[in-house]
Amino acid sequence: MAWGSLWARPDLDRRTRSLVTIAILAALGREELALHLRAAIHNVGVDPHEIAEVLLHVAVYAGVPAANAAFATAKKEFDQRAPAPEVADPTRMSQQEDV
Repeated sequence: MAWGSLWARPDLDRRTRSLVTIAILAALGREELALHLRAAIHNVGVDPHEIAEVLLHVAVYAGVPAANAAFATAKKEFDQRAPAPEVADPTRMSQQEDV
């Protein structure tokens, strides 16, 4: 079965397939995990907190060493993401208003 046709099957959406793939690759300790982490975040909108939950699940069912390695890979990927926009500090704003 070709990769594209597997991901196009209707009974699981791409987001769910992405999370399943992350869990499998993490459990197997495969280097493709990094690629699928990036794809999950950028292509299907998976939140890093959801990925962390999946990896916690991996720890219970595939072992802590597999999950630890996957968490290290995920941390590298999360650290490479664009930083969140700065939010104004409400205490600074109120101090400026007093001037």
